Amino acid sequence: MPIELLMPALSPTMTEGALAKWHKKEGDAVKAGDVIAEIETDKATMEFEAVDEGTLGRILVPEGTKGVKVNQPIALLLEEGEDAKALASVKAVAKPVAKPSPQPSPAMPEREGPAQGEGERASGARIFASPLARRLGAQAKLDLARVAGSGPHGRIVKADVEAALAGAAPSEGVAPLGRPAAVPVPGGAQAIALAGTGSYTEVPITGMRRTIATRLAEAEIVPHYFLTADCEIDALMKARSDISDALDIKLSINDFVIKAVALALRKVPAVNASWSKDAILAWADVDVAVAVALPEGLITPIIRHADQKQIPAISAEMRELAERAKAGKLKLHEFQGGTISISNLGMFGTRQFTAVINPPQSAIIAVGAGEKRAVVRGDALAIATVMSCTATFDHRVVDGALGARFVAALKKLIEAPAALLV
Repeated sequence: MPIELLMPALSPTMTEGALAKWHKKEGDAVKAGDVIAEIETDKATMEFEAVDEGTLGRILVPEGTKGVKVNQPIALLLEEGEDAKALASVKAVAKPVAKPSPQPSPAMPEREGPAQGEGERASGARIFASPLARRLGAQAKLDLARVAGSGPHGRIVKADVEAALAGAAPSEGVAPLGRPAAVPVPGGAQAIALAGTGSYTEVPITGMRRTIATRLAEAEIVPHYFLTADCEIDALMKARSDISDALDIKLSINDFVIKAVALALRKVPAVNASWSKDAILAWADVDVAVAVALPEGLITPIIRHADQKQIPAISAEMRELAERAKAGKLKLHEFQGGTISISNLGMFGTRQFTAVINPPQSAIIAVGAGEKRAVVRGDALAIATVMSCTATFDHRVVDGALGARFVAALKKLIEAPAALLV
């Protein structure tokens, strides 16, 4: 009996994913441990390895398919001694279509989903169009038989109708495409259904952006407070330059900050904790998550046991993680977890900012740009390169005095970089 290969759950919260690529084709031999496909989750593209041996008999879900539910069959694997005839005993499995995305309408949201009551083309072939595309086409008196569909399996979607109507005046009484329609309100007034009144472009909500929104909504219930330390970093910059020249490597200020945050957690271990329903969890390991900006959102690869690693090792690991994050190749354990986070916007010239905690962590450090500022030394003014670090704490876990102790320890370590090198 052929073995069903199921869509794997690659994270605790994953309910569906996209089948990005097949590495095996029908008829190929498969061994345990072989990478047979790439699965795209809300945060990364991850490899799917086979756990059984056999021959890939049938691919049920073509690559590029989105919205594949966890545990849904994606392929059939023939066991040793079986041939293609064995596939006849397996019931056909419907192939999923791309997950529909919401579209605005004057009265209520419509979705680009499977069309109902498909029409006929002039040649007699069926016209596959979404309900929204069909409605827009009817309003504009557009013959959908002349429109090429770009949706799954050639389905005509809203964008295809808009493209077909581009440059043509809409029919009388039809609101121009690309602008929100007015809806009547009591008293005869007109109100715009959307926030703006100008033209707009719909940007689909990606899985990553949806996850970010969910996590930020979770953070809303966390009682935040903020503490800022202005750190003089001239000595740190000198140490970075000396080490980079001596070892012929390129270190960043952030590499030193990662080590300083890790050692500060060792000095004030009560901050290395998180809130749970029944207890405060005090973590034994120091795992520092570092925010990396991607075109589609934000991801936080983790430097594990950061307190035990030398700065050059941290630098090399962070560079490698960032490169794979931008390529969507991080593994689950490389970006989920972490006991504290760092967000650095200094490279954009941001002087100071506050960051939102990433639950269930209890702290995040927002790092600003290093800049020349006037400082007081003794009774005299001096010039120093100063970098503002603002810590955000979960007050359920970290009280004010405890947070202040941590920030003081962090400032001391940043301003005495020799302590980071031992």
